[in-house]
Amino acid sequence: MGINETRSYEESTDESEEDESEEEPKLKYERLSNGVTEILQKDAASCMTVHEKFLALGTHYGKVYLLDVQGNITQKFDVSPVKINQISLDESGEHMGVCSEDGKVQVFGLYSAEEFHEMFDCPIKIVAVHPQFVRSHFKQFVTGGKKLLLYERSWMNRWKPSVLHEGEGNIRNIKWRGHLIAWANNMGVKILDMISKQRITNVPRDDISLRPDMYPCSLCWKDNLTLIIGWGNSVKICSVKERHASEMRDLPNRYVEIVFQFDTEFYVSGLAPLCDQLVILSYVKEISEKTEVECCARPRLDIVQPLPESCEEISSDALTVRGFQENECRDYHLEYSEGESLFYIISPRDVVVAKERDQDDHIDWLLEKKKYEEALMAAEISQKTIKKHKILDIGLAYINHLVEKGEYDLAARKCQKILGKNTELWEFEVYKFKEIGQLKAISRYLPRRDPVLKPLIYEMVLHEFLESDYEGFATLIKEWPGDLYNNTIIVQAVVDHLKKDPQNRTLLQTLAELYTYDQRYGRALEIYLTLRHKDVFQLIHKHNLFSSIRDKIVLLMDFDSEKAVDMLLDNEDKISIDRVVEELENRPELQHVYLHKLFKRDHHKGQRYHEKQISLYAEYDRPNLLPFLRDSTHCPLEKALEICQQRNFVEETVYLLSRMGNSRSALKMIMEELQDVDKAIEFAKEQDDGELWEDLILYSIDKPPFITGLLNNIGTHVDPILLIHRIKEGMEIPNLRDSLVKILQDYNLQILLREGCKKILVADSLSLLKKMHRTQMKGVLVDEENICESCLSPILPSDASKSFSVVVFHCRHMFHRECLPVSNTVSSVQFCNICSAKHRGPGSAVLEMKK
Repeated sequence: MGINETRSYEESTDESEEDESEEEPKLKYERLSNGVTEILQKDAASCMTVHEKFLALGTHYGKVYLLDVQGNITQKFDVSPVKINQISLDESGEHMGVCSEDGKVQVFGLYSAEEFHEMFDCPIKIVAVHPQFVRSHFKQFVTGGKKLLLYERSWMNRWKPSVLHEGEGNIRNIKWRGHLIAWANNMGVKILDMISKQRITNVPRDDISLRPDMYPCSLCWKDNLTLIIGWGNSVKICSVKERHASEMRDLPNRYVEIVFQFDTEFYVSGLAPLCDQLVILSYVKEISEKTEVECCARPRLDIVQPLPESCEEISSDALTVRGFQENECRDYHLEYSEGESLFYIISPRDVVVAKERDQDDHIDWLLEKKKYEEALMAAEISQKTIKKHKILDIGLAYINHLVEKGEYDLAARKCQKILGKNTELWEFEVYKFKEIGQLKAISRYLPRRDPVLKPLIYEMVLHEFLESDYEGFATLIKEWPGDLYNNTIIVQAVVDHLKKDPQNRTLLQTLAELYTYDQRYGRALEIYLTLRHKDVFQLIHKHNLFSSIRDKIVLLMDFDSEKAVDMLLDNEDKISIDRVVEELENRPELQHVYLHKLFKRDHHKGQRYHEKQISLYAEYDRPNLLPFLRDSTHCPLEKALEICQQRNFVEETVYLLSRMGNSRSALKMIMEELQDVDKAIEFAKEQDDGELWEDLILYSIDKPPFITGLLNNIGTHVDPILLIHRIKEGMEIPNLRDSLVKILQDYNLQILLREGCKKILVADSLSLLKKMHRTQMKGVLVDEENICESCLSPILPSDASKSFSVVVFHCRHMFHRECLPVSNTVSSVQFCNICSAKHRGPGSAVLEMKK
């Protein structure tokens, strides 16, 4: 490849070009070589035309070469001894028109014997065959010299010329598209409508100071109605439009509107469309720094976005073509292939092909700029279309780049995504990280499942941490499954380090975890207990190590009595209550914690230890002693009373005396020891014993505060008069008036309550009586289905003509009159025998039917 992007020629550019921004070029370039190289070694290119199937190259020595797209010669024509000025092809690529500097014009078929020759007395600069020349009724072509001549083949196969335009100097460019012909002469650009044979526009030349032979006009049809004109440093985009019928008069039915117009920095040598953008080949002149004389610089190929009165530059590339120092503006040409977005830059000594960059080129540029992350992303998105690159290769290059930059953690993290499940590459990268002393960086990202590397890899990383970072080593042991490495080797390494530092908690804990992986739970448990580690309970549960902790209960309780007790109680089938109590015999405070929790769960399970618990509660947990005494049905009351009296626990003693039936002693203790009248009253209320109230009144009669308390609370239990009559005259009682008012209010309240209850009772009785009366007044249906409750035969006779007598009670029981027993009472009211026998209340007869 002879030509690359602009930045590949930095050595031959000035400093200003070296400082260009990091924008990615839009096009890539290569020289058209093979046969073209051979041609241009002996000759010079003068023009070229591009067809989608082949290329046609004209030279200064009058030769026309047909080339394939790689530049190989497929056919050669010796047209003239002098310069070929123009080559024209029809859309089919089967007919060619050629004109040369000596005035010769040839139009012939490439695959047929059809041919036309004409010699003019002046150089013919341009020729254009009809785009549909292959069709018989479109056998037309135009030539441009001093006149614009149209040649048409008549019905007798003779070619008839006609002048389309003359008088404005040499015609130097013609472009034929559909039914429109555009040409440029010294005055400007014209467009002819071949259907109406009318000229529809004249676009004058802007800069008349430029010689039209040195700075020729560039024409290009973007589509059938859009013409692009480049001349000097001016670019115009013209649109051919239909004229409204009301505006026609004597005017052509089409007109041209300039939709975009802007100036360029350099002189235009060629134009081509690229979607809605333009590709412009520019001829550049610059002042030499050495000689300070204007000289030819490298031509530029720019992509611009047209705007109404300006343009936005998308990209700009300077091209190092052969002999650019000697070329003029007229020596450069730009041709393009519409279907493939290929652009051909033709100069006398070089033909360069520019093409849009594909995803492979984009990735190349990103890699060149060391934008590996973007390159990797682009490759992943386009992995089905890229041909040159592999995602893995880009990823490995990215990892190497990060390592070179010293970004070891990022490089290690990228290994997860890039290396995937390739164990060989993983192991290669691990050894590479080891060589640069960065095993720690990659340790967090090593695969642990699918794939799994060789155990040696993981052991190597663990040894690295063990030598320098105990905490990191412990983290890896927690995170890595134990089957990734040889556990025995790592255990031995840890044991060796513990010889140097036997109290290191991190190493001890890690060793316990390793023992757990190795199913040596006993050793792990010893270490956890020594360290008082929180995971000890989890270890015991998970691996059912209850047989190993029978003699370690005190250690567990010292570490966390709450968790230890819960665990022991949850698993009392594995470690019995008796065994736990026995183990805690020398630690009564722990024994109490265990027995207390046991009692909370079940009041009966530890009943044999309730007597012991009395002393334990008294010693370590007095607030729970009284609740224990109340809830326990197995503790010996005499023993409990003895202990409470020894320790002077008044409340507990009062409860025990009360429970043992000695209420008077209990009340006396409340009054004398506690001196709490409210508590004494509460106790008397609970016992509901008149003698206790009498004792309480007698004890309080000489104590005014106690009398006040009794007056405030006694009203609903004992007649206050009994207390008031016993108060000595002259005794000063605090808040007596308030207490008496309260007694009266309580009495009034009781009266009100009684009256309210009485009203409710009367209202309810009346309501029920009315309801009963309504019910008894209702009729009762008697039919054939009813039976006599005594004889069980139908209540109504089968023969309705016979006389009968039926008695129906309010309870809906029915009897034949003769089936009822004779009443011995004087009252005439009869009662249902069935309801009376069942004590449901006798139902009196409501109906007697006779016939």
